[in-house]
Amino acid sequence: MSAFVPGARVRIAATSSGPLDGLRFAVKDLIDVAGVVTGGGNPDWLATHAEAARHAPSVAALFAAGASVDGKTITDELAYSLEGVNEHYGTPLNPRWPHALPGGSSSGSASAVASGEVDFALGTDTGGSVRVPAAFCGLWGIRPTHDAVSTEGVLPFAPCFDTVGWFARSGELLARVADVLLAGTAPADVPPHLTRCAEAFEARAANEPDDAATLTSLAASVGAHDEISVFDGDAARWLHCYQQLQDDAIRASLGGWIDATSPRFGPAIASRFARLALLDDGEVARCRVLRSTLAARIDALVSQSVIVLPTTPLALIEKNASDDRIGAFYRDALTMDAIAALAGLPQVTVPLADERDRPLALSFIGPRGSDRALIALVRHLFSSIE
Repeated sequence: MSAFVPGARVRIAATSSGPLDGLRFAVKDLIDVAGVVTGGGNPDWLATHAEAARHAPSVAALFAAGASVDGKTITDELAYSLEGVNEHYGTPLNPRWPHALPGGSSSGSASAVASGEVDFALGTDTGGSVRVPAAFCGLWGIRPTHDAVSTEGVLPFAPCFDTVGWFARSGELLARVADVLLAGTAPADVPPHLTRCAEAFEARAANEPDDAATLTSLAASVGAHDEISVFDGDAARWLHCYQQLQDDAIRASLGGWIDATSPRFGPAIASRFARLALLDDGEVARCRVLRSTLAARIDALVSQSVIVLPTTPLALIEKNASDDRIGAFYRDALTMDAIAALAGLPQVTVPLADERDRPLALSFIGPRGSDRALIALVRHLFSSIE
């Protein structure tokens, strides 16, 4: 299945010469490209919105650096999924593991890079929408520090967590794109120590014990010998806090349009949007206070150590996976992804491998603003795979 939105493929040449000369990139269909309607993965959103008047700043920066757009890519509907399935436009191919889902919601962007159709691609990441497809498709990927890359010209999902991230087949290109998109941001360093997130490795072990052992060994091989309980024995509280705040932000961003339009959603997506009606404002307010406490805990941890964790609780989700398996994946993945999201921190995921044919991915979370230093650290640790 194609990674790109239906219709004529959007191709626009670079506006200048620069460090990304000659490279081609794809743009998730949540991000504005001038003269093109940002469709959001939903035909009713497409039908009720006009062409973008200007490029999103992230797209404009890449044009100015010498890169050219070579397609807009399919997204899960309005970004509300981690699977990579779109009821209206189809499920982009996972090129290396075609029996499995590509991961979402930046599914088309990951597929296009993994297949070699483009050199790199923009996605968005709120609760894992770059990190999960990067892991599932065997790519380098980054969720940057919140607000480090402008989200102007990006369809708002949950702005308190939304970020513009990107995919590449190498750490070297991930870093080159970072130098463009993060230009002008105040850089921060990473601490010298690495510490494993105990609960994330336990979640992977509960699903795939052999993979958990392999990932633990790989983490130890680059210096992550120690581990810490990040959630302090209450992972459910972290997930609840994240979901309450995400859904409240989605209600504020998209609720009015949904009420006015009654859009067609795929069944799984429709049930998630229906959940917004159940929000309790008092509980949301309590979670806003709790977020400050949880973020402070994470900030304190990453001031001392880079946090290392499996990027996903499963290597892959098969196309015929049961609802129970998908539901358990969501629970574990959103909990793990909430670490960086709640504190607004950068997270880099790196593809690894052993003798078995399935994706293995480790992630590294650093302090706010340490994006480029974090990429440099991960590239150094895994220089042999570049």
